Amino acid sequence: MTDYNNLVFEEHACEYDRWFETHTYAYESEVLAVRSLLPQSGKGVEVGVGTGRFASRVGIKVGVEPAQAMASLARQRGMQVYEARAEALPFADKSFDSVLMVTTICFFNDPLRALRETWRVLKPLGHIAIGMIDKDSSLGKSYEAKKRESTFYRYAHFYCVAQVIGWLKQLGFGAIKTCQTIFKLPKEMTAVEPVKDGYGEGGFVVISAQKEMKT
Repeated sequence: MTDYNNLVFEEHACEYDRWFETHTYAYESEVLAVRSLLPQSGKGVEVGVGTGRFASRVGIKVGVEPAQAMASLARQRGMQVYEARAEALPFADKSFDSVLMVTTICFFNDPLRALRETWRVLKPLGHIAIGMIDKDSSLGKSYEAKKRESTFYRYAHFYCVAQVIGWLKQLGFGAIKTCQTIFKLPKEMTAVEPVKDGYGEGGFVVISAQKEMKT
């Protein structure tokens, strides 16, 4: 089966990276939201690191990215990048204190398997932070309606926040927190937007959860 997502990101890596320069307010709003729930200490990894736009801003030095063209750009930002998939992470058990995923869960072939891998490589009491487009938000509905016109989201599968939280609980994650930002379309933003607790209004949501000790 052809992996269309990977082909898109191989062929359009530079176009993807430029999006963050032409939508600065949206990018900075997302960075603020990620920072608000991602632990600032310990060893972290970003799964689906892309071009390194987020990891490089939050102090993460290790990334996983299957698209070679994207990985190359991330390395230019000082990242150590492993060319692998989220569903089969190239790390030993209990290797990291935190795992970050930003706007990547919608591109995974098997999101639940990817989250299981996250559990495996996290240390006890380690944290996962998932930045995602909420399918139920105005932004999510807009992206869904225009998928066929989008270079990057054409083959994406958007999820609602409640579904992802359900997966995390199923795997044994606890201490779940959420925050949200981007309350209008990125092209309409004229300033960095606030980060609010919870979800249901903002198009970009960060879910944080902790790997709980099993008894």
